[in-house]
Amino acid sequence: MRRSSLIAIIPLLLLLAKGEASAHALLDHAEPRVGNKVAKAPHEVTLWFTQKLEAAFSTITVTNSAGQRVDTGKTRVSGSRMSVSLRPGGTGTYHVTWRVLSVDAHTADGSFTFQVGQ
Repeated sequence: MRRSSLIAIIPLLLLLAKGEASAHALLDHAEPRVGNKVAKAPHEVTLWFTQKLEAAFSTITVTNSAGQRVDTGKTRVSGSRMSVSLRPGGTGTYHVTWRVLSVDAHTADGSFTFQVGQ
């Protein structure tokens, strides 16, 4: 192989290596949707991620506008989907906090809110 061909291939290889190294489970979408307003409190919050998750190390916490936890504390994980049931709650701003460990051993966390009420 010519030296000029090798020089042309090196940037491509570096780009591919960088893309593989930066893989993390990112929040793809949620139900209720991030920042959305719903008429009544949902029965559960479900999050979908861009990678499969490790169930033992992935959690969701949901608090109401008074800062009280309204989730049951029993996060369920199936592949890249994670959900938690909610106890009946009132109106106002709900705060969802999540932390996940993806199958590639990278952790990620984040939070968002949604509104409940008329």
